Amino acid sequence: MSNALPSPVGPGACYRFVVANAEEAARVIREQLGEEARVLSVRNVERTGIRCLFSAPRLEVIAQLPAPPTAAPAPEPVRAVVTSELVPAEGRVRAARSRVQAPRTNLSELLRRSGFSETLLARLEQSPAWNGLAALPLHRALVETGQHLRELAAARRGEPVPLTRAAFLGTPGAGRTTALCKWLAADVFRRARIGHVVTAEFDRPNSPGQLPVFCEALGVPLAHFPASTQPATPGGFVYVDLPGLSLRTPAENAPIRAFLDAERIEQRVLVLNAAYDHATLRAGYAVGREMGATHVVFTHLDEVAQWGRLWDYLIEGELEPLFLATGPSLTGDLETDAADAVARRTLPASEPILVTADVPAPEAEAEADTEAEPAGAPAIPAAATPAPFTFHTAA
Repeated sequence: MSNALPSPVGPGACYRFVVANAEEAARVIREQLGEEARVLSVRNVERTGIRCLFSAPRLEVIAQLPAPPTAAPAPEPVRAVVTSELVPAEGRVRAARSRVQAPRTNLSELLRRSGFSETLLARLEQSPAWNGLAALPLHRALVETGQHLRELAAARRGEPVPLTRAAFLGTPGAGRTTALCKWLAADVFRRARIGHVVTAEFDRPNSPGQLPVFCEALGVPLAHFPASTQPATPGGFVYVDLPGLSLRTPAENAPIRAFLDAERIEQRVLVLNAAYDHATLRAGYAVGREMGATHVVFTHLDEVAQWGRLWDYLIEGELEPLFLATGPSLTGDLETDAADAVARRTLPASEPILVTADVPAPEAEAEADTEAEPAGAPAIPAAATPAPFTFHTAA
């Protein structure tokens, strides 16, 4: 069989050779196709007829001449976008205005990202002050918005009345007893008040947790109901720790409401876990209102990323914010100015406006004190402030 190839040899085409052995195949392919050819397949071809008895089988080889590599297309020239160009005019050089503009975020979108609800945003946008706020630069608008929200929250609050006979209410897991300990420590350390604590159980168990140990550490008496719910001294306090409220079965809360009414405890502090979802918070708030709550405390704020939704309760809510619990410590981690704390957290550029008065220089004060004291009067030492200790919950 002839192994001659048609002329010319086409690159990329496949050719068949029938040879006696591998050495002949290599020689023929090299001569016919060149050094660049490659073998695709090799198989035995049996002879036919009587010749197959006396002759060895031959080899069928399929080879291919590879196509020459195609040159990569030349890249198109990159046309740079000229954002400014120099235009000579009357001896001066002008730069055309750049067509690249930075993305602009409006005040509403920024507040929405901070966790503000659509209800609160709608109220702000309908207020007379909104047009002026939206027209300001963003950094200034945040400051003014924070001050505006503080004013709205303060307008709903009257003159704060200190707690004297108060009960702490809340669902299980809200941190009711922890909130009571925080407020108790603030009364003892900061306000130097004295009083006692009463726990009650009714038909449901009420575990006091660390309350007995904490009261003993503070020197505050702890009693179990039935006990007196009246202050033992003028200006003192009585705080009552009650069982958890039920959200699913409101009828189970009837004994607690009957106790509060029978003991005539008017100040009722509702404790809510701020880490709960919005629906659970709303349900707990509604149950607290049914129980006659007058104040509200939000706990677990160290677990909340966005505090913006608290504005609904500070501005629209009917309960007076008592404090915000920002950590697990029993003797600290609380913010008594809820509106200011939420403004600082949700509006980073917002800072409270400080009103300063004219204060005489220290030298002038010293002279005035010296002149006011009679000659030979004994010096009165300043009152010593007790150093508070830190009492953390168990891990």
